[in-house]
Amino acid sequence: MTKSIIYLHGFASSSDSTKAKLIQKFISENHRKVKIFTPDLSNNFHEAILQIEELISVCEKPIAFMGSSLGGYYADYFAQKFNAKAVLINPAIPPLEGFDIHLGENENYSTGEKFNLSHEDIEYLRSISHKKFMNHEKTLVLVESGDEILNYSKSISYFAGSQLDIVYGGNHSYSSFQEKLKKIRNFLRI
Repeated sequence: MTKSIIYLHGFASSSDSTKAKLIQKFISENHRKVKIFTPDLSNNFHEAILQIEELISVCEKPIAFMGSSLGGYYADYFAQKFNAKAVLINPAIPPLEGFDIHLGENENYSTGEKFNLSHEDIEYLRSISHKKFMNHEKTLVLVESGDEILNYSKSISYFAGSQLDIVYGGNHSYSSFQEKLKKIRNFLRI
């Protein structure tokens, strides 16, 4: 049974995102024996990875990973690394096609913090992925076909063999998230 859940927000976002708050509230109100962590990840990818690793080191095991977009990319990486369950919401997938549009100055949508991304930053981010996806039986992928940022059909292809839940319509924010909370709970067996 899952003892800890680490929810990882997307690029230039924070724990103040709608999905982070919804999952935090759902778990806290319905599953008091399960601890949920929704860290504010650094906009610096190196620092974000160190934050996640530190959090993993103090969490009660077994841990399940959840993430949206770039947070889904991180969640996939750590779930495979630790042979853990993962719930990925409109996840970014290797090799992060199109991510180069973020080169230069960016602004965190939640905090307003400005930060710069270099080619080296993006190459580092691309380097923290597994050569092949192997965590099929422990992964639930939630995608909406109306995702205007990521191509949902590429996610379906990349995660083929996993539990796939496709909602036709929607958007990159995954507008049907609240309706999937019980499915997530059942998948994580909490």
